[in-house]
Amino acid sequence: MLDRSVLVLNQNYEPLNVCSVRRALALVFRGKASSVETGLGAVRSVSASYAVPSVVRLERYVRAPRRRVVLSKRNVLRRDNYECQYCGIRDRKMTIDHVIPKTHDGPSSWENLVAACATCNARKGSRQPEQAGLALIRKPRRPNNVTFIRNHVGVSDHLWKPYLFLD
Repeated sequence: MLDRSVLVLNQNYEPLNVCSVRRALALVFRGKASSVETGLGAVRSVSASYAVPSVVRLERYVRAPRRRVVLSKRNVLRRDNYECQYCGIRDRKMTIDHVIPKTHDGPSSWENLVAACATCNARKGSRQPEQAGLALIRKPRRPNNVTFIRNHVGVSDHLWKPYLFLD
């Protein structure tokens, strides 16, 4: 229960990150945050019971630089939702493909890496997608922190939706 995810909001209700229930309760008890939404369950001590927070808001505004999502194979697969960007097949056993191949000086960047199934990756080889008769379903882009929390950390709690700009 203490390792469930809790959404942390800045004082202006802007999503900052996700932390554990244990960390969120520590912030609340120290007066650094207040519970905005409570989830299911409670944490009990010998003499008291505390509702498990789902969303907490910091009491003071934190000037946090825009976090950049780290470029990694796992994060590229998460961004693309484990879906081949050439044929649309969804599978957990995806590879990463350079749209502009390394042999043609293609960079290892968010804008040049996509998830691809083994079949499409082998078909493309070290060619441009057009040369291999393939087209990208979506143009690859760098995700921002809020989008990444919303889509890839997972909205594990319906109470997060209003704070992550979801319907």
